[in-house]
Amino acid sequence: MTSFVRLSPLIPRSIILQNTLARSFATAPPPSESPTHFKITLRRSAIALGRRKQETLVTLGLHRRQQTVYHAHTPEAAGKILKVKELVEVENVPASAVRSQSEQRWERRAARGYSIAGSRMKGLYWERTKS
Repeated sequence: MTSFVRLSPLIPRSIILQNTLARSFATAPPPSESPTHFKITLRRSAIALGRRKQETLVTLGLHRRQQTVYHAHTPEAAGKILKVKELVEVENVPASAVRSQSEQRWERRAARGYSIAGSRMKGLYWERTKS
């Protein structure tokens, strides 16, 4: 995505450029890793669209909005993305950034908000005989 920066006459141009470059380098992957996968996120619904576009989303593995899938860089995946480019957001990511569905779910999970200090159940008779 392109971001536009309005230059203010009060702030020197060099400071704005330094901040912009620092921000872009902070979010970029390490230079040793080149992008090998597409990170595809469904942003718009395909309910009112034709059957073929809906089938394309299903073949990509996208079933609901805000769902994210990863596909390797292949001509087939690129062609499918081009068919539904108005509905999806695509990023190039390295192989180390690829997450499975269960890993994505684990990362979204909220913190418990408490920690277990101990258990009184271990002192019970039937708990001692299990081990």
